[in-house]
Amino acid sequence: MTLVSIITPSYNQARYLEQTLRSVLEQDHPRIEYIVIDGASTDGSVEIIKKYAGRLAYWESEKDKGQADAINKGFARASGEIVAWLNSDDYYLPGTISKAVKAFEENPAAVLVYADMLAVDENGQTFNTLTYKQLTFDDLLCFQIIGQPAVFMRRSALEKTGGLDPAFHFLLDHLLWIRIAKQGRLLHVGQVWSAARYHAEAKNVAKAAEFGREAFRILENIAQDKDLAPTLLRIDRRAHASAFRVDARYLLDGGLPADALRAWFRALFIYPPVALKRMNIFVSAVLNLLGLGKLRELVLQRRKKQQTR
Repeated sequence: MTLVSIITPSYNQARYLEQTLRSVLEQDHPRIEYIVIDGASTDGSVEIIKKYAGRLAYWESEKDKGQADAINKGFARASGEIVAWLNSDDYYLPGTISKAVKAFEENPAAVLVYADMLAVDENGQTFNTLTYKQLTFDDLLCFQIIGQPAVFMRRSALEKTGGLDPAFHFLLDHLLWIRIAKQGRLLHVGQVWSAARYHAEAKNVAKAAEFGREAFRILENIAQDKDLAPTLLRIDRRAHASAFRVDARYLLDGGLPADALRAWFRALFIYPPVALKRMNIFVSAVLNLLGLGKLRELVLQRRKKQQTR
């Protein structure tokens, strides 16, 4: 039976941590190696971890150098054939790990499998289902984003990458997917496996404007990789336009509609199809600048409520 290693990096997320831990420990797959790396939390997280310590393969609570460092510590201890990490404010749905194992068993050439996921608020209420598609290597270089909580990797492929780059803090997962994809096939499974929590303290909300900067740094990183540089050169305009599109999206999330609009127009100038596929960014930025953003949100919320009745 395949051993699966799950790592949870944690720092001051006591409000959500127990749900995360239980979502792993209550999976139906019989062989799970669960590793929790806490960054010396002071909010009661350690007490929660101790409550489940007897069911953990390893845990620690000490200062680290950030999320990448914490996850890499977990990777170094992982011995499972399949590896994943689950942040301390996200959670798996029942049966997820068994489904991931089955996907790998049925697709031996796959080095990374990923599925769809729920977007939930701070109270655990679902407000969106994030569905993905089967991506190519070119798609990754053009910042087609995969939901990290729904990703599982072969440890043999992960080890060849050297793990997460600690110089990255916001798109660190996407750079890792690119490095893993050099080695084999990506596989999308059309199932919902996990839930990602969006709340005020989450990086994708609190520091949204930082994501775009890292997109451009990823392109610089790839351009220096002798194996990847030729592929990037072939799709350079699409890739750089996509970086501006990522920048626009997160600037909009960060409450900077004017900057988002400028980034969207840069994408339009460099490679129009990339920007035109995300006209919603343009529309939302304009509405926010006109003071109509709240009105649009209310209309969308009303539509969602009507659809669920």
